[in-house]
Amino acid sequence: MRVKGLKIKNITSARLFLPIVSLILVLIINMIKTPNFFNITMQNGVFYGYIIDVINRASELVILAVGMTLVVASSGGTDISVGAVCALAGAVACFILAGGEVSTDVYRAPYIAAFIAAIFVGLLCGSFNAFLVAKMNIQPMVATLILFTAGRGMAQLVTNGQITYIRVESFRMLGNSIHGIPLPTPVFVALAVVLVTLIILKKTALGLYIETVGINNKAARLVGLNPVYIQFIAYAFCGLLAGLAGMIVSSRVYSADANNAGLNIELDAILAVALGGNSLSGGKFSLLGSVIGAYTIQALTTTLYAMSVSADQLPVYKAIVVVIIVSLQSKEFIKIIRGFNLNKKKAEVVYEK
Repeated sequence: MRVKGLKIKNITSARLFLPIVSLILVLIINMIKTPNFFNITMQNGVFYGYIIDVINRASELVILAVGMTLVVASSGGTDISVGAVCALAGAVACFILAGGEVSTDVYRAPYIAAFIAAIFVGLLCGSFNAFLVAKMNIQPMVATLILFTAGRGMAQLVTNGQITYIRVESFRMLGNSIHGIPLPTPVFVALAVVLVTLIILKKTALGLYIETVGINNKAARLVGLNPVYIQFIAYAFCGLLAGLAGMIVSSRVYSADANNAGLNIELDAILAVALGGNSLSGGKFSLLGSVIGAYTIQALTTTLYAMSVSADQLPVYKAIVVVIIVSLQSKEFIKIIRGFNLNKKKAEVVYEK
């Protein structure tokens, strides 16, 4: 019995236990409210269904959550500009492909050039944030607030305040699907980002360096690490991933919408990190936990839409559920539960005597 108790304790104390339980609970609620939630059909060679929609729609959020995790771990702060950077990167790509026109049905420039430009814009924005945070020692929230407010304005300047449409079928492949492949393309892109990042963190010492800098900046400097360099990498990488997410967002709707592209997605990315059991004060992190958190948020969003909750009311219900989930994962709540169980055992011992 004691061995069994230790096994249960080891399982429940694992970092990914609560994030996985939270995701399972949301999926169970989905199944109860929408009996056909896990039903998958195929139309025109592509899978369709609520669960496919969750996996597909969460792709951009997963990509951003990966970058946000490294930012939070290295600096104890968040990058609130990623949504605006998504919009800016998509606007630049569509501007290049449309040759400055409002709409086009043929590429005015090579697609690869537009793609590289979008990624570079994201990298440039991330590097700007990195300079302010790592070199200038400005609070991350304040530093990234600059692009949070100016990014969409810059996207509007690029597109002349209009929605730029790219009516070319190949442009939609990145954000939708490729003929002959049943799963949406963003799913593969998100998976590739997660795998590549995990390989880099596991095969190099970067993950350890990020945790060290996040736990104690001064101590990291004393052991020979350069906190400025480590934080710069984290913020620049986050910006690069925001540029990639911006390409997917634009491809989904074959256009650049500076006002709505990636709107409020930065908040969901931060929530994904929190739901993944990561401390927002920096230090140790779980990349897989953030990925699970991203899917949990998207599953919750899909649930609320299935329950006919309007887009205006959605943030209220989402906030309530997220507060409950985060509270269940908090260390203080766990201490309270453990204290309650300990007092209960003491009372049983006294009663037996």
